[in-house]
Amino acid sequence: MNSRPAWLNTMRDGTKVKHLLMTGRAFSLLSLSSMIFFIVLGAAGSLHQQSTSLPIHSMRGFSAAVSSGFFGDMLQMEMPSFHSGLESESFTNKEISTFLIRTLTSINPNDPSGLLSAELPGMQNDSFLIRKGVGTDTNNGPQDHLPITHPPSGAHEDDDLPYATDGPDREETTPQPEQSTQPTPPAPSDKPDTGKSKVAFIYHTHNRESWLPELDKESKDASSTTKNITLVGKRLAEKLEDEGIGAMHSDTDYPSTIKDFNYAYSYKYSKKTVKEAMASTSDLKLFFDLHRDSQKRKYTTIEIDGESYAQVYFVIGNKNPAWKENEAFATKIHNALEKKYPGISRGIWGKTTGNAEYNQSLAPESALIEIGGIENTLEECYRTADALAEVISSIYWEAEKVSGKE
Repeated sequence: MNSRPAWLNTMRDGTKVKHLLMTGRAFSLLSLSSMIFFIVLGAAGSLHQQSTSLPIHSMRGFSAAVSSGFFGDMLQMEMPSFHSGLESESFTNKEISTFLIRTLTSINPNDPSGLLSAELPGMQNDSFLIRKGVGTDTNNGPQDHLPITHPPSGAHEDDDLPYATDGPDREETTPQPEQSTQPTPPAPSDKPDTGKSKVAFIYHTHNRESWLPELDKESKDASSTTKNITLVGKRLAEKLEDEGIGAMHSDTDYPSTIKDFNYAYSYKYSKKTVKEAMASTSDLKLFFDLHRDSQKRKYTTIEIDGESYAQVYFVIGNKNPAWKENEAFATKIHNALEKKYPGISRGIWGKTTGNAEYNQSLAPESALIEIGGIENTLEECYRTADALAEVISSIYWEAEKVSGKE
């Protein structure tokens, strides 16, 4: 048997390595490996960035879909001395499977239209839950208003749905924030007061949103030039004034004051209104854009202590880079409502398509609030406005007390 010395095999192996290096194969292999590494690294970074900007793809979306009692139970298991006063709530198999499917596919099994929404214009409803409340139905989130007419010519895709204007176009005027004309009683002496300073601004991007019970029985469209959401904004301003918080209210009717009004530019018009209000006084801190939801009564109403209230929910525009500041502000109001009026809040929802900025980049303490739906009454919305004024004022004065400005 013919055997080779070990030193000869070593020499042959060294020759192969030198040959490999000389032919450039090693360089090609290292280059390919580096390219694959950086591609994987970039994809991972992109996925991480998406998960931080879209709560539905993160544990934040998971936490929003469960009750506070669930987390109380978790803490109690880890800390026996901790006793949660919140009601326990078990997790069903359906909730777990729904969360997993939405996380992996972005499809909501509770909303079959989501399978078609990406392909059919007008069907997309990308609202996702950020924070859940007692009154939140996770299967019925915010819905855009149904189209009334065909889109106006020149409509921009970065906004909501078309609007049926009525009446001839008038000469364009600059919308000005208007204060309530009715005098409000002075705040009691034992209450704090902002004096002449106006710190809250209330306006309405879709100012003609109304309620079917308040309109003519033959009306097919829940919109009105007179009996609309601006009345609720006026009520909120008055109640804030009663609590010692100076408030400004704009009831500008954009369809009649803007020449060639285009519903698709609604937030462009209202943004100008907000900027002009901010220019008129530097004291403004709180900004509220009040709307009316398009859903039916069974989804937008709750009874508290024998009285019916129009439920509210908060919409956060995730196209605003600083949306988390707006969400923190909305969360304060949401939590205060949960404590004082359990069930009145339908939670905090985020939006990533359409306008999805909602003028919220102008100030951190900005909130878009939907109050009631098309089948609520004005009286129910007034009760809710009173509740909002109560909790907003308590939040404001507590913050002033902490900062030492009171």
